[in-house]
Amino acid sequence: MAPARRRRRWLRWAALGVAALVLAAGGTGWWLYHQLDGNIRTDTDTARELARYESERPVAAVAGARNILLIGSDSRGGGNGEYGEDNGTQRSDTAILLHLAADRHGATAVSLPRDLMTEIPRCRKPDGTQLEAQFAPFNRAYEAAGTACTIRTVETLTGIRVDHHVIVDFTGFKKLVDAVDGVEVCLRSPIDDRKAHLRLPAGTQTLRGEQALGFVRARYSMGDGSDTDRMGRQQEFLGSLVKKMQSDGVLLNPVRLYPVLDAATSSLTTDAGLDTLRKLYDLVREVRGIPAGGVQFMTVPRRPYAYNSDRDELVEPDARRLFDALRNDRTVSVVKQIRTQDGGPRGGGKSPGPSSGPGTPRTPSPRASQPGAGPTYEGTTAEQDVCK
Repeated sequence: MAPARRRRRWLRWAALGVAALVLAAGGTGWWLYHQLDGNIRTDTDTARELARYESERPVAAVAGARNILLIGSDSRGGGNGEYGEDNGTQRSDTAILLHLAADRHGATAVSLPRDLMTEIPRCRKPDGTQLEAQFAPFNRAYEAAGTACTIRTVETLTGIRVDHHVIVDFTGFKKLVDAVDGVEVCLRSPIDDRKAHLRLPAGTQTLRGEQALGFVRARYSMGDGSDTDRMGRQQEFLGSLVKKMQSDGVLLNPVRLYPVLDAATSSLTTDAGLDTLRKLYDLVREVRGIPAGGVQFMTVPRRPYAYNSDRDELVEPDARRLFDALRNDRTVSVVKQIRTQDGGPRGGGKSPGPSSGPGTPRTPSPRASQPGAGPTYEGTTAEQDVCK
């Protein structure tokens, strides 16, 4: 065979091989995309229920700013049975209102205590019966009437329009932590908590799925046993998770990003505005430029409820100033939390100084800020060193 003909045949086979590889890669990419996309569950029931009360809901005050309610589901079903009996009751173990600034230069995550006494509006339960309006612990809204009632309770409490909501379950949280090869925390003393399935020595630890879940859920064996103390650990853990993903380049590395996305999407239930991989990617692309120091975590200003020390109430006017600042997209700043021997925030977030009575705020009053800026609260950022 002439050399020219052999070259032409070789080129044809090479071209076919390249075409096959491109098609295979494209087909694989298409399959992976649909696999991730199909993981996400869309919560259409909440949208329908919220539409019934649209005239009562607050309007967005600043175009471009976004407020997302993150709900940690305390369901005992599925792979979560070891954390308690599955009696069919839904509970919200964690509720965080995440505010994304309109210019995407900052993000503020505000934890809402499950035992915070608040006004819950009249809501329709999943079975069609009514939950009457009541002054009750915040978690009652989710337990009795689900996500729509929780969103309306948050909006009643804060005056802030909730644009999106995301529900994350126990199993998904564990998978996400494993997908980033664990998250670093710092313990000043050992932990032995049977209820949280957690036993750890003192010092810097890299926690993976099961241990990480136990760490953020542990309550009575760590710190002062308060929900505030637990929320402080949750905030620090989330900050360390954000820092890990940013510093390790997870968001920019497709090989490392896929398992993270798979873990995240398989654990999510969202509204229609965030229920596709494309929508979530657009959101990640918007916020990935926020520096670690611009990602802030704090707890709403609160103190023990005057009529029941096992419940909480807002500290005013501090809470109102916080909600007004977030609603109008003004800067809110946080200062470093005082840490206890076990690494949690001291006294559930109390200010340093002499001890006072049971009415002492668990979150200090806002400190003076520069003119035109929003208030400053005790909290943490994703930039903060876990052992300082």
